[in-house]
Amino acid sequence: MSQDKIFISHSENETLELGRKFAKNLFGGLVILLDGDLGTGKTVFVRGVGQELNISGVRSPSFTLINEYQAKNFVVIHADLYRLDENNANSIGLEEFYGLDDFVVFIEWPERLPGIFADNIIKINFLALNESERKIKFSGLGLKAEGVISRL
Repeated sequence: MSQDKIFISHSENETLELGRKFAKNLFGGLVILLDGDLGTGKTVFVRGVGQELNISGVRSPSFTLINEYQAKNFVVIHADLYRLDENNANSIGLEEFYGLDDFVVFIEWPERLPGIFADNIIKINFLALNESERKIKFSGLGLKAEGVISRL
């Protein structure tokens, strides 16, 4: 596990900008786990990633479960497992995208999908400090994931 990086976001705009900055170093094959309570900025962060990758219309996949967006060099898979239990989460087929160079996979509520086995995982934890401030912590598993975090 690499050295964690921690950022304090003071607004939704700052979380959006952090997503944009994060996107500059993304490449296919990464799995990004977005952990945090409701309303802590997970989807806002992914919207920022989308803006940087020239993807419009990024929204929460709470009801659709999985949204797919075509970026220039890969497909972004954005999954929200909030409404699923462990058995249902295992049946939606996310594992078929893990580690493939054509995909970057973002998973909200990853604790509903135990045993995510991928080589390059980035975990981003979102913690509400108050109504507008968020502590956002990045951790990486795998050399490529650690490299993305080190360039933040």
